[in-house]
Amino acid sequence: MAGHSKWANIKHKKAATDAKRGKIFTRLIKEITVAAKLGGGDISCNPRLRLAVDKAYENNMPKDNVERAIKRGTGDLEGVSYEELRYEGYGPAGVAVMVDCLTDNKTRTVADVRHAFSKHGGNLGTDGSVAFLFKHCGQMLFAPGTDEDKLMDAALEAGAEDVVTNDDGSFEVVTDPYEFAAVKEALVKAGLQPELGEVTMKPANENELTGDDAAKMQKLLDALESLDDVQEVYTTAVMEEE
Repeated sequence: MAGHSKWANIKHKKAATDAKRGKIFTRLIKEITVAAKLGGGDISCNPRLRLAVDKAYENNMPKDNVERAIKRGTGDLEGVSYEELRYEGYGPAGVAVMVDCLTDNKTRTVADVRHAFSKHGGNLGTDGSVAFLFKHCGQMLFAPGTDEDKLMDAALEAGAEDVVTNDDGSFEVVTDPYEFAAVKEALVKAGLQPELGEVTMKPANENELTGDDAAKMQKLLDALESLDDVQEVYTTAVMEEE
């Protein structure tokens, strides 16, 4: 199946993420702590924890930091208790936005998220107002020029749900969220290294924004992502580069 051209958007997102390396560590430590608290400290029995730990190592987090976060989650070390929250709303031009948070102060978090929406031309919606527009899945992006037949065969054999060919020649492999690590491992062994791989909330349909709407939307995303309690921001918006 065909998909939107997204190579430039993904590379832009990755560059923005790399620029916030310090914040990435903070967010990953929170996620590891919560995953260990909910599912135990053994990564072989806790898919969510394995994903968080893999991501931490991909971002060059020291092993000691990872182990301390797991121990805080399992109660072997004292630490802050975080609550998971999800906020749903709309950005400029009515595009859907979903914000996942981990917080020790719900009152502060909802005030900060609501302020970001209202300041940048969006508004906070009710629970369930946009969640149905997204699918929880694993997603890997491969560069234009990747051997399509080899990728297709290896991905489907490894248990991927779909392989999408994008308009710009890049390829997207979609997996069940809890099969993501196994599929990625199989593809890397086959010599197929994704440029970007993550478990995400993938929009069923995308809304292309240009000009003023795109600029406003980018400001909203930047404002949300700068909040300390925000872990991830998902949107149906695709900002087309001028």
